Amino acid sequence: MTTTAIKPRRHKPKRSTVLTIGMLAAAAYFLLPLFWLVVASSKTSEDLFSTFGLWFSDEFNLFANIKLTLTQDDGVFLKWLWNTLLYAVTAAGGGALLAALAGYGFSKYRFKGNRTMFLIVLGAVMVPTTALAIPTYLVFSEIGLADTPWAIILPSLVNPFGLLLMRVYVEAAVPDSLLEAARIDGASELRIFFQVVLRLLAPGFATVLLFALVHTWNNYFLPLIMLNDPELYPITVGLARWQGQAAAAGGASGDLVPLVITGSLLSIIPLVIAFLFLQRYWQSGLVAGAVKQ
Repeated sequence: MTTTAIKPRRHKPKRSTVLTIGMLAAAAYFLLPLFWLVVASSKTSEDLFSTFGLWFSDEFNLFANIKLTLTQDDGVFLKWLWNTLLYAVTAAGGGALLAALAGYGFSKYRFKGNRTMFLIVLGAVMVPTTALAIPTYLVFSEIGLADTPWAIILPSLVNPFGLLLMRVYVEAAVPDSLLEAARIDGASELRIFFQVVLRLLAPGFATVLLFALVHTWNNYFLPLIMLNDPELYPITVGLARWQGQAAAAGGASGDLVPLVITGSLLSIIPLVIAFLFLQRYWQSGLVAGAVKQ
């Protein structure tokens, strides 16, 4: 008598039509502005206001608009792009490093006032940066740093949310036993941080770096207040200046309108590249702090 093995039934994953429709609607909601930006960047100023906004016109003018954007006003857009890159990379890198150092200190060291100081940091998270822009300008004006790159870089180094995120991540990713073993081997505290701890914090560090990079890259109000020299403008303030010139020239008839839209498209490309390059780090960094080990 032969027996046949009973194969377990495989349960197919249930699909929810409502959730599928909801996800498609959310994807369309987030991707539609980007699609419009690509479409609008391929049009002339006349086509922008005479053709359907969500589709291309008969004349594909994207490459011509890019060339005009890069050469307008003796190539000032490239200068604005370089300024933005300088401000964002310097502030994001320095801010992420300071957040990692402070988060590690608050998490692994016990000192007088630890809890009080961390509560102050939590309170700082709730303060909008725009509320601090005017006092920051007055301070920097008194010490002679207004209308300089330092007026953008130094305030952007302060990242209370990044510090909070790094403290949570340190508690989950850095075991005390590893630190004790490094101290027994004779390693200094700085060597422990830079050679041991910082490697373990790579996903969290990349997450804070991306948040700081996006914040500084898109910052508008602080550069608007701090900078008077157009040669020091970032992309946000520079494009707003072109938009104002286009409005003064007649709004819809202004030749700068397509350049403003094309410049906006070009300005998001570095951020997309940064997200794609650091994707495997920041995804794990976002969820690692949610699970205590």
